[in-house]
Amino acid sequence: MSDGKGKRRGAPSTARQLGPGLRRGTDGQDGFTLVEVMVALLIFAMLAAAAVAILSMSVRAQAVTGQKLDAMAAVSRTTAILSADLAQAVNRPTRDEGGVQTPAMVAGPDAMRLVRAGWSNLDNAQRPSLQKVAYRLNGDALERVAWPLLDGAAPMEPAVLMDHVRELHLRYRFNGAWLDQWQGQPGVALPQAAEVTIVRDDGMIFRQLFLVGTGYIDDSIMAPSSPTPGATPTPSPTPNG
Repeated sequence: MSDGKGKRRGAPSTARQLGPGLRRGTDGQDGFTLVEVMVALLIFAMLAAAAVAILSMSVRAQAVTGQKLDAMAAVSRTTAILSADLAQAVNRPTRDEGGVQTPAMVAGPDAMRLVRAGWSNLDNAQRPSLQKVAYRLNGDALERVAWPLLDGAAPMEPAVLMDHVRELHLRYRFNGAWLDQWQGQPGVALPQAAEVTIVRDDGMIFRQLFLVGTGYIDDSIMAPSSPTPGATPTPSPTPNG
């Protein structure tokens, strides 16, 4: 039908038939315009970039968490070993590789050496249950050095207790005072306590106070040489306080 102006009524337009976003090309094929394709690609690229960013953040967070857990495990392990060594410290002087006698405990502000009891002998080796051990900072690694024998032996390979250590500070408690050095007092071979402060590269500060010699045993079984037959061993005085 015609409305009198030469236009046919009732025939839907081409745009209405194809719907929004679609246009009929000159060859009769339907499709998206270039602008619409570019917008779709932009949205896809943004989603992909967001997914990559989230994955990268997750990987970094997992790595940081792993480092923190490793640091906590190292602190726990170091605390347990230090506590066992210092608690079982004993008054037993030793001799170095040159045969020079040294006190039972020689300690400074960044290293210490002592003799401890309770060294397990699982393979029944011909050695005592006492062991000479030392702690030191080598580079950025906190190391524990042990000797196979108390007198005249070379040290074994050091064991790394904690890495990424920036500073190591040691102090020793005796008669209510803190000392930076310890080589024994007259009649007293061991301090009453030791304070260990470790500063790591990440800024974490670990500070712990350890009692020394709480597992003290009879000096007569730890003398550097056999006692004279018939002689009565003189007990070492115990520090007060």
